[in-house]
Amino acid sequence: MICAGRVVIITGAGRGLGRAHALEFARQGAHVVVNDLGVQLDGSGGGDQPAQQVAAEIRALGGRAEVHGADVSDWEQARELVDFAVQRFGRLDVLVNNAGVVRDRMFVNLSEAEWDQVIRIHLKGHAATLRHAAQHWRDRSKAGEQVQARVINTTSGAGLLGSVGQTNYAAAKAGIAALTINTAAELARYGVTVNAIAPSARTRMTEEVFADMMARPADGFDGMAPENVSPLVVWLGSAESADVTGRVFEVQGGELTVATGWGRGPSRDAGRRWRPEELGAAVRELLAEAPTPEPVYGT
Repeated sequence: MICAGRVVIITGAGRGLGRAHALEFARQGAHVVVNDLGVQLDGSGGGDQPAQQVAAEIRALGGRAEVHGADVSDWEQARELVDFAVQRFGRLDVLVNNAGVVRDRMFVNLSEAEWDQVIRIHLKGHAATLRHAAQHWRDRSKAGEQVQARVINTTSGAGLLGSVGQTNYAAAKAGIAALTINTAAELARYGVTVNAIAPSARTRMTEEVFADMMARPADGFDGMAPENVSPLVVWLGSAESADVTGRVFEVQGGELTVATGWGRGPSRDAGRRWRPEELGAAVRELLAEAPTPEPVYGT
């Protein structure tokens, strides 16, 4: 039970990956705050029934669980969620940012509302909870406590490589990857690690995009089951992962991959200001030396 006694908030924990994470944390001894608005895939509707059901499953396993229905994209409600975990369990050790929605559209047809909603719930929803959790951990660290806090964010292959028809989602997920790297650097002094996962699994958000990969096997290993992703999330949430931070991991079935991001490649220095007519040849030389980019999903 590698997370025995640790206090975990999981956003979007009523279904899919979030539910799988919540149950696995509970099996590993954690106390879980189940956060979910119970909305439909496009963000409409809502209710606490999915979250309450997951909490009931955790209690049936002998674990401790509480439900909180904060809208994590609301700065104040995100603070209330963190405060709730601290009030109920005495502290917070792990934040798993998982909540999200999709409003897929080719970019030329994308509305302002569809852009704003996806960016708000994914990117701001990660930032708001992390901001308030970070303050909690900084205060504990400054009070002399040896903090062992963990953040696991959820990015996507769409954010790492791009995905046709998901520009809003890809931009939000790319922002989450950058948020992960930056906060890992800033929060290390307080005993906080920040990592991200880019999962491939059967969820409401992926069943249409990856329909050809979603078939459930009649027998044998189900490589697209959400439960395949959760062991890594739980390990990253444990005290054992203290030396791993600022990294992004792709997870699908039994395959675990560390993603490598932007880095400095080939360069040329003219030693002076470049002239426009020189740059065509220089750029093409650099591109010929650089690795070929991974293709965008859907191309």
